[in-house]
Amino acid sequence: MNKVLKWVLIVIGLLAVLLFAGFQYMKSSTKKASPEAIVQYQKDGKDIEVFYCRPSKKGRDIFGGLEPYGVVWRTGANEATTFETKDALQIGQHNLPAGKYTLWTIPNKERWTIIFNGKMYPWGMGWDQKVSREPEADVVKLDVPVQHLTTPVEQFTIAFEDEQELVMSLSWDDTRVEVPIN
Repeated sequence: MNKVLKWVLIVIGLLAVLLFAGFQYMKSSTKKASPEAIVQYQKDGKDIEVFYCRPSKKGRDIFGGLEPYGVVWRTGANEATTFETKDALQIGQHNLPAGKYTLWTIPNKERWTIIFNGKMYPWGMGWDQKVSREPEADVVKLDVPVQHLTTPVEQFTIAFEDEQELVMSLSWDDTRVEVPIN
């Protein structure tokens, strides 16, 4: 019996190593297709950082196609996108306390819902391909209008723009939305 137990433990150990190595390989492969990016804004007492992964269009119809309308999107690829602020912010008409949040969106043809969620998730989706977001952890939700672009954006891009007011823009394919930050 002791010999059988020893072999069972060896087989379980080998399976664990193979599963871990397979997950690491899958993770590195997806990072090549959708590389990580960090965008920062530091000005006028604001210190903001967004971490996200940047999928590419690759000839696909993105919103209303790859990312269906009316369904929560992890706002990038791979891990859930994170938004961190060292100071409290005004997002539209909502107060967002200092802290780290996951950023989710619900794309629609003319308006998007932007969601700042107070929980950190290890990956943006589960094995069932459903987003990991738990709605009860939402801190701020606001709707913003869609801008339709004439020139498609190949790779999903988050940027901070500070011309007349600070906005965080999200652009991909022929769609752009702006999140006002006061």
